[in-house]
Amino acid sequence: MDKGVIVELQELTKVYRQGQVDVHALRGISLGIKKGGFVAICGPSGSGKTTILNLIGALDKPTSGTVTLEGNNLGELTRKELSEIRRDRIGFVFQSYNLMPVLTAYENTEIVMWVQGVEFGERRHRALSLLKEVGLDGLEDRLPSELSGGQQQRVAIARAIATSPAVVLADEPTANVDSETADRLLSIMEKLNRERGVTFIFSTHDPKVMDRAHRLIRLVDGQVESDETRRENPRSSLKQ
Repeated sequence: MDKGVIVELQELTKVYRQGQVDVHALRGISLGIKKGGFVAICGPSGSGKTTILNLIGALDKPTSGTVTLEGNNLGELTRKELSEIRRDRIGFVFQSYNLMPVLTAYENTEIVMWVQGVEFGERRHRALSLLKEVGLDGLEDRLPSELSGGQQQRVAIARAIATSPAVVLADEPTANVDSETADRLLSIMEKLNRERGVTFIFSTHDPKVMDRAHRLIRLVDGQVESDETRRENPRSSLKQ
């Protein structure tokens, strides 16, 4: 893996079986993404955007090719090792938020740290600090049903970075919020990228996300149509 590259895809293919038909979601994709990147993967429905995120996030396995995260070939790891990588090194932000409805904003933010065995005082400090950072100071004790869609997505962002992951995978994170809220969410994620060096990889249809991305990868029919770097994050070459 090249120096500074945190995620590497080599000749990645994914084929799904639908009835009697093979659907080729990805067709031999090779990409490298640097640490500290703010990368958007875009393209029409069915182009393979979410499939790539699922493979990077160890939520699915490729038909062929390799996914390497921080030098680890995910295809060579045991189920337990993959579970630990998902828990410790990957943050997830979904368009449907995926918060636990019976837990407060604070509890949703701290839950992965609790699973990791982080000491109470440390995880409480970290969770409250992150909720304040994403603009939810004073709303820590509210349930998801008592928060707006944008506020729920902010909780999801805080939860995603609570464990200081290697990379945050954001699947259509602005899909279910209005334009103004989308701008706020993107500003929060840009700030985390700029100040903390958090690596973000988005799948998106949203022009707002595409406009803000430092690198834009366009997929068509499971292949890379274009790969454009707009600007380099000065932290993208930092060592881990």
